[in-house]
Amino acid sequence: FPSSTYVKLWADTQRELDIMLQREREEFLQPEEDREKVMKMLATAYIQYLEILRNLEEAHDHLIHQQKRAAVRQVLDGVIGRILEIKKEMVALEKSECHHMEDILMDLQRVPEDIDIPIPKYFVKENLSILQDREKFLDEILLNAGLLEQEAVTAMTLEEGIKVVQVAERARQGRARAAFMKRIYLEEKRQSQKEDQAMGKNPDDAATCIQKVWRGYRQRKETEKLREEEMVFLGMNSAEMINGTGSLPPDLEAMSCLQIGAGKANVLQGEVQEREEPSFRHELRQTEGSHIKETLQDQISQCFIECRHITGRFPDYPPENTGGSKAIFIEKHPEQVAEELAAKREAEKKEKEKNGKEEKERPEVKKPPKVGKQIVDESWKMGPSNFLSILEEGSSQYKVFWENRDNRSDFLQDHDPELIKEGEREEVEDEIRVQVDEVMQEKLLKLKQAVDGETGARQGKAGKGEKLKKKKERHRKPRKGGHENLMMSLACRTIDSLYQELAEAGLLIKVKNVNLSDYIGYYDCLRNIPRQAGAQPMPSIPEVRQLVTLYGILPLGSQTVHENAPLVKSLLLAGPAGVGKKMLVHAICTETGANLFNLTPSNIGGKYPGRDGLLMLFHMILKVGKELQPSVVWIGGTERLYSKGAPKGEEEMNAKRLARILPPFLRALKPKDRVLLVGTTARPFDANPGPFFKVFQKIILIPKPDYLTRCGKYFTASLWKRCILQGGGALSRLVNLSCLAHVSDGFTQGHIVDSVHTVLSELRLLQMPRKPLRTAEFVTSLARHDPVYKEEEETFQ
Repeated sequence: FPSSTYVKLWADTQRELDIMLQREREEFLQPEEDREKVMKMLATAYIQYLEILRNLEEAHDHLIHQQKRAAVRQVLDGVIGRILEIKKEMVALEKSECHHMEDILMDLQRVPEDIDIPIPKYFVKENLSILQDREKFLDEILLNAGLLEQEAVTAMTLEEGIKVVQVAERARQGRARAAFMKRIYLEEKRQSQKEDQAMGKNPDDAATCIQKVWRGYRQRKETEKLREEEMVFLGMNSAEMINGTGSLPPDLEAMSCLQIGAGKANVLQGEVQEREEPSFRHELRQTEGSHIKETLQDQISQCFIECRHITGRFPDYPPENTGGSKAIFIEKHPEQVAEELAAKREAEKKEKEKNGKEEKERPEVKKPPKVGKQIVDESWKMGPSNFLSILEEGSSQYKVFWENRDNRSDFLQDHDPELIKEGEREEVEDEIRVQVDEVMQEKLLKLKQAVDGETGARQGKAGKGEKLKKKKERHRKPRKGGHENLMMSLACRTIDSLYQELAEAGLLIKVKNVNLSDYIGYYDCLRNIPRQAGAQPMPSIPEVRQLVTLYGILPLGSQTVHENAPLVKSLLLAGPAGVGKKMLVHAICTETGANLFNLTPSNIGGKYPGRDGLLMLFHMILKVGKELQPSVVWIGGTERLYSKGAPKGEEEMNAKRLARILPPFLRALKPKDRVLLVGTTARPFDANPGPFFKVFQKIILIPKPDYLTRCGKYFTASLWKRCILQGGGALSRLVNLSCLAHVSDGFTQGHIVDSVHTVLSELRLLQMPRKPLRTAEFVTSLARHDPVYKEEEETFQ
C-alpha cells in the first residue's frame, strides 16, 4: 500500500501552507485603501486555502499512523477556520455572500469546480459507532410510539394463505421423512459393514467407489472452470483465463490486481486506523511522579514568598473550581500586575484631563466627503485571527514528524512513545496537582498563623457576608412561572429520558440520508448578473452548496472550528416552494451526524402549551442538543413567526409564542455549543423585517434550477435524467432531455420530481418494455404545476 504517497502529499501541502503563512505576514497585516486589490488578495488566499484543505483532507483520510493523523487533523481544523475568517472579510468588504472570482480562477489556472468546498470525512467517520447506536435507539423509540412506518405488508388472499400453510406443512413432513430415512440408511450401512467384515470385500464395489469419487472430482473441476470463464468475461475476476494463452489481457489483469489490492488495503487501513494507542500514564507516575510533585511544591512556595514580599501578606489559596494552584501560573506575576494597574490608572487620569480640555475648546467638526455610501479615507486592515497560531503550531508539529522520523513506505507504522508521553505528561501533572493542592493549602494556613498571626477571621467575615447575602435572597420575591422549579426538574432527569420524550412527541425526527452532493447543480461560466443597488444577487446552486457548507456543515463538524471561527448561531434558507430547502436541512445533519429537532409551528401545535410549557421544551432541547451535539433545530415557515398583524388561528398563535422565545434561546448558545438554528421560508417578504433579520444571522437565497442543471453538464447528469433513472424508468431516443430542459424553464426541482413520479406509476413501469417512455408524457404531467414567475423571484432579492 503506498502510504508514502499520502505522507508526500502531506509534506507538499505543508510547504504550500508555509508559503501562505509567510504571505499573510507580509500582505494581510498592512493597511490598504484600494478595495479591489484587497478583494483580489482575499479571493486568491481563499482559493489557495481551499486547495490546501482538499489535499489535507485526502491525506488525513488515508494516513494510518495515528499521531500523524492527529497532526494533520490539527492543521485541517486550522485551515477550515482560516477559510471562514477570510470569507467573513470578503462578505464585509462586498456586502454580499456571492463573489465573482472568474478572473482570479483564470489567473491561478483553476476551474470553477476548484472552489467547491470538500467536506472532511472524519466528521462522521470518527463517531460512526456512536451515531449508529443512536440511530438504532431512535428507531426503536419511534417504532414503539408508532411514528415510524415499517415496511409495507400486503394482505394475503385466502388461496395465498392456504398455499403458504401447505408449503410449510410439506416442508415439515419432508424434514421428518428425511430424518427417518437417515436412520434407516445408517442402520443398513452398519448392517452391510458387518456382513462385509464377515464375507470380505467385493472388487466390483471397490471399483464403483473409485469411479464415483473420480467422476465427482472431474465434474467439480469442470464447473469451476466454467464459472471462472464467465467471471473473466464479465470483468469480475483476475484469475487465469482458459483461452489457450493461460492469462488475462495485460490491461484487464493490471486493473483487476489494482482493484483487489485496493480492497485489501482499505480493509487493513480501517483496522489499523481503529487501533488504540498505548498508555504510559502508570509508567510516568512511577518514574516522574515524585519529581513532578517536588517541582510543583517548590514553584507554589516560591510564588507565596514573592507575593508576601510585594504585597506584605500571603495570598489566599485559589479555590478548586478555578483550577487550584494552576490559576497561580496562568495569572501574571505580582510585580507585573502592580505595574499594569499603576500604568492603567495614570493613562485613565491623562485621558480624563485630555477629554476635559477638548470639551472646552472643540472646533466644529466637518463631515468627510462621501462617494456614494463609502467614506473615502477609510482603509482596510485584516482583523486578528484565532487560527494562525493553530496553523503555526501544526507546521512545527509536521517538522517533528518529517525531519526527525522515518517516513518511508511503511503501512503498519507504529506509534512514537515519546510523543504519547508528551501528551499524557500534562494529564499526570494535573492528577498530581490535586494532591499537591491539599498539602500546600494546609502549609499556607500554618504560614499565615506563624508569620502574620492570621487565625481565619478573614474567612469568617466573608462567610458572614455570604450568609447576609443568602438571607436577603430568601426575602426576595420569587419569580413568576416557577423557572427555578423547572430547571430543577430537568436537572434531575437523564439525557436518555429527555431524548425519548422529544422523539415520542415528534419533535426529534429521523434524518433522511441525503448528502450535499445530491443537491446537483453546475457552474455556468457565462452567468454574469449585474447587481442592483440594495439587492442581493440570486446565487447559483454551487454557490448555495458552498454557503451551506461554510455556515452549517464545517462549524458543526469540528469543535475546534466552532469555538474559534466567526460564530453563526442561526441560518435562514429562503426560496420558492420546491427548490430543496428541506433537503439541505437534512444534508447538513447527514454530513455532520447531527440530531434534528423539528419546531415548525404546525408540528408543535397542542404540545407543551403555555409559556412555561414552551420554556420547558426549549430547555429540554438545549440540554439534549448540547449533550449529544452537534444538533440542528429546524423551524419551517418562519415567516409566520413574524407575520404582520395579529394572529388569527391556533397555528399562528404557536408561531408567535415561538418567536418570543427564540432570542433568549440564541443567547443561551455559547461558542462551545455546536447547535445551529435553521429556518426555511417560501415567503420571507410576508414577515416584519426588523425582528426577522435580528434572529437569523445568515440568509441564503435558494434559486430554481437553471438550464445547465436541468439538462446536465455535457448531457450526462441532468436533473431530469437522474429523476427518471431513480424512479425506475429507462431512457430511449424518444425522451429528449434537451427539450424537457427548455420546457421546464421556471419550474423548481420539486415540480420535476413530482412530474416524474406521476408518470412512472407501477402500471407504467410494467408497460415500459413494449411501450417506451416519451417526452410528451413528462410535459403533460409538468403542465399541471404552476411555475415560479420572474416577478416572484425578484421579490426574494
